[in-house]
Amino acid sequence: MKSFFKILPERGSNWRQIALFFIAVIIGLGLFMMKEARVTSYLSDDPQACVNCHVMTPVYNSWMNSSHREWANCNDCHVPHDNFVNKYYFKAKDGLYHASVFTARAEPDVIKMKEASQEVVQQNCIRCHVQQVTQVKYDGWIEDHKEKRTGRQCWSCHKQVPHGKIYGLNSIKYNLAPIPTDQEEMVIPDWLAEQTTKKPQ
Repeated sequence: MKSFFKILPERGSNWRQIALFFIAVIIGLGLFMMKEARVTSYLSDDPQACVNCHVMTPVYNSWMNSSHREWANCNDCHVPHDNFVNKYYFKAKDGLYHASVFTARAEPDVIKMKEASQEVVQQNCIRCHVQQVTQVKYDGWIEDHKEKRTGRQCWSCHKQVPHGKIYGLNSIKYNLAPIPTDQEEMVIPDWLAEQTTKKPQ
């Protein structure tokens, strides 16, 4: 902390007050942006946290209509599960990358996983479906089963699991998803509620 104050101009200087003011403004703006971006929502496993960015709406909608919806949320597939630290490190790394891309409006029309994400998803496919992947009995009647199950990614065959075959911001008609800030009930002003509940005389 002492080294921080060494950076500031000397006590009694007008520049010191100006520097402290701008530091306070930067910290305040940072906290405000964290609140507006709902940063704490990303600590949860709630899939609605993924649609804080509208870019993820088609992905969320396709997952909502998939067989995986009942069994897996976003983090079950897209985050490593080998240990707690790695899970949140990966979430933070991926989240900061996504935030910077979306803030700069540099997102592609079709979102594709990077290599690190592909490895994580592949490991999680195997983690959940280990019985199907490791059954030796299939070797006898499925040609090249061992090579196919270990030598390529699961989605090279299972292309539509769980996000379907349609990708991109413009690909889903009526592309709406629940926003975490949406209220479940309509907000009706009191005066209008009174008018609608009055019995005719």
